[in-house]
Amino acid sequence: MDRRRAWNQGPHPLSRRHHGGAVRPVRDRSESSGMNALVEGFGALLTLQIGLCVIAGAAIGMLVGAFPGISATMAVALASAFTLTMDPLPGLAVLLTILVAAQFGDRVPAILINTPGTPASIATTFDGYALARQGKAGIALTASAYASAIGGLVGIAVLMVAAIPLSNLALEFGSPEMFALVVFGLTMMIEVSGGKIIKGMIAGLFGLALGTIGRDPLDGSDRFTFGIDQLVEGVPFIAVIIGLFGITEVFSQMLERAHTHEKAVRSFGRWWPNKAENRAMIKPVAVGSAVGTVVGILPAAGGDIGGIVAWDQARRVSKEPELFGKGSLEGLTAADSSSNAGVGGSVLTTLALGVPGDSVMAVMLGSMIIWGIQPGPSLFSQQPDLVYSIAGILIFATLLTLGLSLLRMRGVAKLLELPSRFLWVVVVTFCIVGTYAVNNSIFDVGLMLLFGVIGLLFRRFGIPAGPVVLGLILGPLAERNFRRSMELGGLETIYTSPIAVFLLIVAVLALAVPRIRSRMKARRRPAQPEPTQTQDPAGVGR
Repeated sequence: MDRRRAWNQGPHPLSRRHHGGAVRPVRDRSESSGMNALVEGFGALLTLQIGLCVIAGAAIGMLVGAFPGISATMAVALASAFTLTMDPLPGLAVLLTILVAAQFGDRVPAILINTPGTPASIATTFDGYALARQGKAGIALTASAYASAIGGLVGIAVLMVAAIPLSNLALEFGSPEMFALVVFGLTMMIEVSGGKIIKGMIAGLFGLALGTIGRDPLDGSDRFTFGIDQLVEGVPFIAVIIGLFGITEVFSQMLERAHTHEKAVRSFGRWWPNKAENRAMIKPVAVGSAVGTVVGILPAAGGDIGGIVAWDQARRVSKEPELFGKGSLEGLTAADSSSNAGVGGSVLTTLALGVPGDSVMAVMLGSMIIWGIQPGPSLFSQQPDLVYSIAGILIFATLLTLGLSLLRMRGVAKLLELPSRFLWVVVVTFCIVGTYAVNNSIFDVGLMLLFGVIGLLFRRFGIPAGPVVLGLILGPLAERNFRRSMELGGLETIYTSPIAVFLLIVAVLALAVPRIRSRMKARRRPAQPEPTQTQDPAGVGR
């Protein structure tokens, strides 16, 4: 309790400098300039304790990300129980580094065994595993590591430079604006369907239906739970994604074992992209970093959404969109840079508004409050050095984790040298343990296996799984904000909001423009000449 009072009433723990056991206070925050706050914030990190905390967090986070089903949210929640006994800054160093490192480690199973280590790596599976099957696992892992680092650093830069303006803009988002934003996000259902519009919509509607299960967002009544207590809080998200992406892949490989060539998976090829590949990745990394930062800033959005949206946006601007989903380095790097850029954005939203940017920050927000930190607009004026200290931790964690990712790639890649039957056992075991550990629920494990079967049926009929995830994530958010808007003033609250109208127009354009453009290109293509008697004298073409 003394530590919490010190934070609120006097020089807080970030101001302490340990010199021979003495504590040296700094002057009041209101008297500190921006440069002084930057120096103080970064200077508070120059201790052995902070360094050890970051190293420990990186090791834990990398392991968490590499094990399918063990989400960063769960890891941060478990670590919070231990860090609350620490001072705020070392505790934040552990929690933030776990988050950053998990965002790197989760790419390994996503690329090597097509199983997202955390929800943020869902979009990584779209191209990462295809590259591994093509014998390009080495390049995929290296490119993913660099893209993740670049995206993360871009998000942190935004946190440091544009924190106050962006937080002021986010304050303008009420229920009507959030509903319009989610509608725009739902348009991605069609775009991530690989051209299968009807099947993509079926999958998206299935995801939306799943999102309606559980407690009513406004009156709290149960709906569509069929008397099952485990569904009162909704369909377990981790069970769904592990089932659709991890278990489905194992089932599919078991059924198609005769047609599966293990050598294609074991061939890693080159580990370092050449100059042409590096140049090709510049644009998707830029797109992913921008999209991820913006999506991360928006409350309740996370790296999973950012990765999928960035993958789609990169496909739109690519010169080779047909390769996306089939093993495109552009798609891989766009998704990974986006989900990591979202970390800085979600931290920004949490600090500026006191609203968690995603589920991980919701857990971290609770720890901050217990420590006596009060996130909100006043934080940037009263404790600016805290913001810079957090940004410094994120930078340190990103660079350290990048180094670990590059050093340990060859060791982790040996997972693919296991015979398929052993790898299946390992994957299923981690999926079961990870799913069970979230809620300590056997029901969740059964649900995961059920969605593994559903995912297998989807694959057999060519129905994409991505829209299911989008519907499940965005559906409840859209419903909650729409109903709140209706209670506030009906449809008028939506169409009288400039931000909401703008977002809805963008959503319509996002659907219409690509189709108009493709039709225009089709009309411009020269028609193929019909076979004539001269061209086909024998009549074979008939």
